[in-house]
Amino acid sequence: MQTSLVQATYRISEHDLEFMVLDKDDIPSDFDRYQIIREGILDNTTMAEHGFSGSTAAKFESAGRSTGFMREFGPTADMGVHDGLNFVGATVAHLFDTPDSVVSWMYDVFVKDFEDNVGESVGEGQQLISVERLVTSGLFDESVALRVLQGGSAGLVSSTVIDFRVGRILGVAFVGSVGDHQRLDLASELARSLEKRIVKVVLGAF
Repeated sequence: MQTSLVQATYRISEHDLEFMVLDKDDIPSDFDRYQIIREGILDNTTMAEHGFSGSTAAKFESAGRSTGFMREFGPTADMGVHDGLNFVGATVAHLFDTPDSVVSWMYDVFVKDFEDNVGESVGEGQQLISVERLVTSGLFDESVALRVLQGGSAGLVSSTVIDFRVGRILGVAFVGSVGDHQRLDLASELARSLEKRIVKVVLGAF
């Protein structure tokens, strides 16, 4: 990635993050009928509360993470729940102290936490069944993707998640589906759109 772009990310503050995540006009056509179901700041305390066992705000701070902002889209009530339904499409922008911290997070926190917790309870009666690493494409810098399968009394739920780096910013694209499915193409489309938007904000073109 160009050094000038990386350097420009040092001018970014936490207040810029909400302008990086995708809005209704940016999301893929698969989510045309979807609406915003949740958005907001993801500070380290919130991340820890919703993270795996052993997650703490101090751990995330020591990993170089400052804060983040997320926006999720979900189906309207009249769409119904069925196998294969994408029940959420989300993008997140996280701010770190350095680009190296972003890569360390991708592998030492994101990937490691999921792989280490296979077979464990992940709350709300759900068990983490399997984690599969996927091959990403179309992104300009370091990236990693996982397909995560979890299940409980209500059945299976699968998630396809892509993490990628833009300087000291970590972008995340996420698709959650009912049943055992992989959504790498759709998550990649989200990730590429998110990457473009992050770059626009960083360069002051947004």
